[in-house]
Amino acid sequence: MEIKKIIKSQGTRHAIMRLGRFLPDRIMLALQYRLLLHRWPRLKAPQRFNEWIQVYKMSYRNPDMLRCVDKYDVRQYVADKIGHKHLTALYQVVDNAHDIDFKSLPEKFVIKSTSGGNGDNVMIVRDRDALDIPAVTEKINGWLKKNYSDTSREWAYRSAARHPRIIVEEYIDHLPEKGLDDYKFFCFNGKCKFFKVDFNRYTNHQANYYTPDGQLLNVIEGNFTNDPAHSIAPSAEISEMVIIAEKLSADFPFVRVDLYNNDNRIIFGEMTFYPASGYTRFIPDDFDYEAGKYFPGLNDAIWTKYSDAGK
Repeated sequence: MEIKKIIKSQGTRHAIMRLGRFLPDRIMLALQYRLLLHRWPRLKAPQRFNEWIQVYKMSYRNPDMLRCVDKYDVRQYVADKIGHKHLTALYQVVDNAHDIDFKSLPEKFVIKSTSGGNGDNVMIVRDRDALDIPAVTEKINGWLKKNYSDTSREWAYRSAARHPRIIVEEYIDHLPEKGLDDYKFFCFNGKCKFFKVDFNRYTNHQANYYTPDGQLLNVIEGNFTNDPAHSIAPSAEISEMVIIAEKLSADFPFVRVDLYNNDNRIIFGEMTFYPASGYTRFIPDDFDYEAGKYFPGLNDAIWTKYSDAGK
């Protein structure tokens, strides 16, 4: 988002946003939308994907979302839907980083906060013995003090922010120099309509968008570039990932399901209800409208069961 270029410090950005924490959601979200995308959102009659995400934040209150955004609780949700085999190994879950038993951990592992954090609250450890444990402990405990939902107005994360924990999981990346390809399936009413793949995360982060059967879309997201040469051939793994994403998304009007394919082992990443908090800049701009068409209508049953938006 462009505000990150203007205000480099994340703490300063959130401090500014907190100044408006007493504003109603509708006003706060409209102001943020105007600041970040340079236009006012149509919240009463959403058309763009980004506008729908703002309405989603304001109006949809499915309690299962609270489980799905918590990095620990979501594991049981996933196990209930598709089984345990697509989950990483869980080593530890603690309330305080001082309680992490580093000596019992393998050489490589990943530490996360259960409350998310826009990707900031993740630590990838490739050499346990090289860790400065007091410094690492202080940093991780700092994650627990952050509450992004106050500024983003992302309802689903408010519960996770009230009881954040720390989890330590299996390290799965067999391509540490470039990073694993990250498959993100955009599912509406339980159907995948398109997906994107983030690749070269640690070198030259790029992202391609595809149809469900793997055809490259002429879409660029924000400051990323796409690479037509990074093709996704139709495969049994892609088909299986679409099936998994649709099973996990079936109970919601919209959710993005993130998966990894690590040496033909499909691994669950996370479920994201508000991608980029609804402030993604698409090129061409028309794709914002095209993606918005997939959202179920405000009066559809899957929406109205937990929403007052259509009333």
